[in-house]
Amino acid sequence: MFGLFKKDPVKELEKRYAELMEQAMKKQQNGDIEGYSNLTFKAEEVLKEIEKIKKN
Repeated sequence: MFGLFKKDPVKELEKRYAELMEQAMKKQQNGDIEGYSNLTFKAEEVLKEIEKIKKN
């Protein structure tokens, strides 16, 4: 019953991943390759967390 209002951490991480990838795409379009690389690295780290949670 108390778990009814508990947020799903995977959904939150997936939302964060999508946001990071969108920001990275905008950086790439503007020619900021270093910013793009940094954001995609962060997005990959979030993706690893998602995979880790899904395995458990």
